[in-house]
Amino acid sequence: MSGVRVLVGTRKGAFILTADAKRERWDISGPHFEGWEIYHVKGSPADQNRLYASQSNGWFGQLIQRSDDGGKTWEPVGNEFTYDGVPGTHQWYDGTLRPWEFKRVWHLEPSLNDPNTVYAGVEDAALFRSVDGGQEWQELPGLRGHDTGPSWQPGAGGMCLHTIVLDPIDPSRIFVAISAAGVFRTDDAGKTWRPMNRGLNSGGIPDPEAEVGHCVHRIAMHPSRPDVLFMQKHWDVMRSDDAGESWREISGNLPTDFGFPIDVHPHEPETIYVVPIKSDSQHYPLDGKLRVYRSRTGGNEWEPLTKGLPQSHCYVNVLRDAMAVDSLDACGIYFGTTGGQVYASADAGDNWAPIVRDLPPVLSVEVQTLP
Repeated sequence: MSGVRVLVGTRKGAFILTADAKRERWDISGPHFEGWEIYHVKGSPADQNRLYASQSNGWFGQLIQRSDDGGKTWEPVGNEFTYDGVPGTHQWYDGTLRPWEFKRVWHLEPSLNDPNTVYAGVEDAALFRSVDGGQEWQELPGLRGHDTGPSWQPGAGGMCLHTIVLDPIDPSRIFVAISAAGVFRTDDAGKTWRPMNRGLNSGGIPDPEAEVGHCVHRIAMHPSRPDVLFMQKHWDVMRSDDAGESWREISGNLPTDFGFPIDVHPHEPETIYVVPIKSDSQHYPLDGKLRVYRSRTGGNEWEPLTKGLPQSHCYVNVLRDAMAVDSLDACGIYFGTTGGQVYASADAGDNWAPIVRDLPPVLSVEVQTLP
C-alpha cells in the first residue's frame, strides 16, 4: 500500500512523519539536528530516499545535510569549515575564487529527474546549484547580476530568494521569487533572467507598478500546466496564464487577501489553497479562526475549510513554505503553524486533524508520496 512522508522543518530541528495511504495513524521521527534551525527539508522527486535539509545556526553558520535513506541517517555536504567540532559555513562560491557569505538557505529545490542536482535560494537573494548531490555549489550569477539588482530591497523577513519553481516540460525554464523584488524567469537554465511582474500593484513603493520591488510571498504551479502560475503576494492573490508575463488579481471573496502560502491540488489544476491572515502587521487568522480557503475555479470564488481547525482564540501563523499537497488519489493537504501544530486533511481539505502538536515553530512542510 502506498503512503506518505511529511518533512517538517522547525526552529529547533526536523521531524519526519509517515503514514499509509489512509493517513490516519502517524509515526513521528525526530528531532533530527536537535536545537538547530532547519529552514527547509525537501525530498528528490527522482529518488524517494534522497532528502536535503537546510541547517543553520547564528554561531556556526549554514550547512546542507543530505540523507540517502529517507531520513534515517544524514551527512553534511557542501563547502564547509568546522568550528569547535561542529561543521558549518556561510561560504559558498559565487563563480569566482572567493567565497560569498550569506545568512541562510531559505529554500531547496531538487531537480525533477536527477537526484544529484539541487537548487538553493539564499539570503541575501541569490540562486545556487549543485550537480553532485550538494558537495559543491556554484552560483547562477545572472540573477544577482541583473540590471535591477542594485534596486532590490529586503522585505520584513529579509531579502530572501524563497521560492524556486522548475518547469516540468522545459528544463531550461525556472521561476524564482524574491522578497521584496518580485518574480524572475530564466529560459536558458539560469544564464539570463527577466522580471515577471507586470500586473502587480504594490502600495507603499515609489512606483506601485514598477518592474521590480514587489513583495511576493509564494508562487505555485500545477505540473500539467506550467504556463499557469498562482501567487500569494503581500496583499493580493494573483494568477498568470502566460508563464508570468502578466498577472491578474483573483482574491475575489476572500475575507483578507494577505497571507504567505499558496498551493495547487495535484489532480485539479483549477483548485488552489491559501491561508489568509489578518494583516501585514497582525500575523494571525482573522477573528482568531484558523481557516484554509479553497477555490475550485482558479480563483475569485473561495470557500472556507474549517472542520477540525480551531475556530476561536487561535493566533498562529502559517509561513510561506509550510503548506504541501500529496499526490494520492484522495488528495492530502498539510500545513504547519508557528504554534507547532501540523494539520492534515486526507480529503482535499474537507476535514482536518492535527498529526502532531507542540513542535517548535514550523518553518516548512513538504510531502513525498511513497509507493
